[in-house]
Amino acid sequence: QVQVVESGGGLVPAGGSLRLSCAASGRTTSRFAMGWFRQAPGKDREFVSAINWDGGDTYYADSVKGRFTISRHNAKNTAYLQMNSLKPEDTAVYFCAASEYGRATMQDYTYDYWGQGTQVTVSS
Repeated sequence: QVQVVESGGGLVPAGGSLRLSCAASGRTTSRFAMGWFRQAPGKDREFVSAINWDGGDTYYADSVKGRFTISRHNAKNTAYLQMNSLKPEDTAVYFCAASEYGRATMQDYTYDYWGQGTQVTVSS
C-alpha cells in the first residue's frame, strides 16, 4: 500500500507563485521516480515535470520550462513543484505520481501510484 497526497494548491493571481508538495507514505521507496501531471477541464491529462529517484534526471513540459522547478527530499518521502510566473492557462488539477521504475518519464502510464489531485486556479 502506497499513499500519495498533494497539497499546496489554491487561487493565485497571474504572475504569482505556488509551491505544491507531494508526500508519499506506506510501502514507499526512495528509489521512486516522481512526476507531476495536470488536467484542465475539457482537456487530456498532460505531463508537467518529473524527477528520477536520485534527483539527477529531470524533465519539463515546454509550456512550463523556465517557470516551474521540480525537486525532492527523499528522507522526507516528499517531492515539490515550485510554480512561478503563473499564467491563467496553468489552471488545472495537478496530480502527483510515483513510479517504481525509478527513472523520470513523461508518460502517465509508467507511474504506479497517484494522488487525488490539488486544484490550482490562476486568475487574470
